Amino acid sequence: MKRRHFISLSAIAAPMLAGLGISSCKPSTSDKEVSEHPNFNDFKFNEKSISDIQQLMAEDKLTCEELVIEYLDRIEKIDKNGPGLNSIIDINPDALPLARQLDEERKHGHLRGALHGIPILLKDNIDTADKMMTTAGSYALEGNFASEDAFIVKQLRKSGALILGKTNLSEWANFRSTRSSSGWSGRGRQTHNPYVIDRSPCGSSSGSGVAVAANLCVAAIGTETDGSVVCPSGHNGIVGIKPTLGMVSRTGIIPIAHSQDTAGPMAKS
Repeated sequence: MKRRHFISLSAIAAPMLAGLGISSCKPSTSDKEVSEHPNFNDFKFNEKSISDIQQLMAEDKLTCEELVIEYLDRIEKIDKNGPGLNSIIDINPDALPLARQLDEERKHGHLRGALHGIPILLKDNIDTADKMMTTAGSYALEGNFASEDAFIVKQLRKSGALILGKTNLSEWANFRSTRSSSGWSGRGRQTHNPYVIDRSPCGSSSGSGVAVAANLCVAAIGTETDGSVVCPSGHNGIVGIKPTLGMVSRTGIIPIAHSQDTAGPMAKS
């Protein structure tokens, strides 16, 4: 079963189960509210992979600017409003100018790499030397603008990726308390599972997992000490990889454990 079909079936199944008296999966909205929701699966880039997007761009059927506009509109509709997934803590204010620059480079035959023009979201504990803060979701680091990109961000930009924004997380990557809430941070508040809004999105890379699952980006980056990439990937029906320790540089990433930390990719397949 494709993920998009599972999302649709989940929306149908929840009220059915509630009607049978099964409360463990009760819907977070009334039947009336559910019936009035627009079809969030009616999105032209639903489930599109990096290679799908690249093919459309190569055939002049899509520009990076058009793609970014579509994602920003979807983020506004279902992350900031609508069901309010709350997976994104910051949007890159230069996203559209950067998209135009990447389109211009493509127009003149210059492709930086395999990710040229692909919008990527980063967990908010990864440094970007731009107009976005890096705070790990904490008010303690509000106003912290990195002077240099994290190594992995340099590599992403080198390959042509467009950094669309920062995702919410369990504050301090779930290192703030022995009983911290999965997917909650002071700055970003609670991230919600797109399948069942009142269920855990799992952490700490909850925002990245939810954003990919809800088609708010093509792919995202999370970080893991112990389950923080693979758990939100599992809970949100996507694929996340924790690379072997040391295979990916951790320079510019807010740390927890030198013996376990690493960044990893999160995508639809």
